[in-house]
Amino acid sequence: MPRPAFDQVFIAPRAVVAGVERPAVVGVREGIIAAIGAAGDDVGWEGERISLAEDEVLLPGMVDTHVHVNEPGRTDWEGFASATRAALAGGTTTLLDMPLNSLPPTTSVEALRIKQEAAREQCFVDVGFWGGAVPGNLDQLRPLHEAGVFGFKCFLVDSGVPEFPPLSRAELLAHMERVADLGALMMVHAEDPDAIAAAPPAHGRRYADFVASRPDASEVSAIRTVIEAVRRTGAHAHILHLSSAAALDELRAAKEQGLPLTVETCPHYLTFAAETIRDGSTAHKCCPPIRSEANRAQLWDGLRDGTVDIVVSDHSPCTVDLKQLDSGDLGAAWGGVASVEVALRAVWTGARERGIGLAQVVDWMSTAPAAVAGLHDRGAIEVGRRADLVAFAPDETTTVDARRLHHKNKLTAYDGITLRGDARRTWLGGRPARGDDAALAGGRLLTRTDTRIAPAAGPGVEITPLRSEHG
Repeated sequence: MPRPAFDQVFIAPRAVVAGVERPAVVGVREGIIAAIGAAGDDVGWEGERISLAEDEVLLPGMVDTHVHVNEPGRTDWEGFASATRAALAGGTTTLLDMPLNSLPPTTSVEALRIKQEAAREQCFVDVGFWGGAVPGNLDQLRPLHEAGVFGFKCFLVDSGVPEFPPLSRAELLAHMERVADLGALMMVHAEDPDAIAAAPPAHGRRYADFVASRPDASEVSAIRTVIEAVRRTGAHAHILHLSSAAALDELRAAKEQGLPLTVETCPHYLTFAAETIRDGSTAHKCCPPIRSEANRAQLWDGLRDGTVDIVVSDHSPCTVDLKQLDSGDLGAAWGGVASVEVALRAVWTGARERGIGLAQVVDWMSTAPAAVAGLHDRGAIEVGRRADLVAFAPDETTTVDARRLHHKNKLTAYDGITLRGDARRTWLGGRPARGDDAALAGGRLLTRTDTRIAPAAGPGVEITPLRSEHG
């Protein structure tokens, strides 16, 4: 048989492959993983040889399905160049952009085209788009689906921007019936407006008062509404940014019943606890809020037992003035945590402290998000998938300096926090990716139909089976 010929051959003393960490060699052709072998199997493999250091682990690039880029319209908050540069620096090679906070919001095909044109030729990682589900755009769902959005996002409570209003319960059912017909996904910001209206209004500097303004009951009630809509329509629903562990039992029960339901949480809910957030720290304001230490522990438990499927950043920055730093007024400040660059480090730090391995973090932040979004061609080091790869140093210690992060407005809740891990080098389709030169912005704009797994190998490529650690 002819000798294998690859564009790149990655030699990794440690790699996350098939859910475990082990030595591996990875052959890449035309941007696709064409062969995976055990240590030493690369003898005779031709191609550019890339060796990882002993303290590095080869990972698939992270897939962040919850990022607010805000361009066009609010590009002073965040833009495609700055957001994707930050993602790349943190080991994320694919992000999906949320349909709101940009102007216009992505609630029609025309708006999608405007956003795609704004993003063109300035992305450092691959970027896809969610569509929006709002009152009055039911007939736009099919055209958006056919245009390639990865699914739809809706709110059940005020979104914070007037151009993206929430759905009523009746509208949620109607939209989810259409989503079911399309075989698509509905992502839901699940907070109940009636429960929030009955709570004390957010005001002042006390973080405890802000948490009380968006109680656990608001999430629990809204999630019940979503579960009932899934039961009635058969649509796949995805619960965004779960904050309240009080909803875990009902989510667990719904999944045990076989309902098509997936759940995400975010690094800030796993990293911070309300008791330790200083009053007036508007960098920590997000909706739903960061809750108690006991709640945080239960969210980790929900990840471990599979009730929570994925961890994504919900990167939602704004201009510094909107964070009301002078007054520290948590009622008036914009809600959102800027975190796309630190997400992997933050989750790995918390996981390591709890005895959770890096392979599990990769599943939560790459493999499972890719599966939820239908990004079938990435999210794992596997033959036929894209060679979007990261050399990650899990033992390295870094202290976050907001001034050195790459997102546009230099404010984050993680400023001054010491985290484990560093994404030292990244490759998109096997090619080195760097964020220090706009000419190197090699990310592609994705549509839902672009993400099929490639054939296992081309002519003349020998596939070396991966052997287990026990030979």
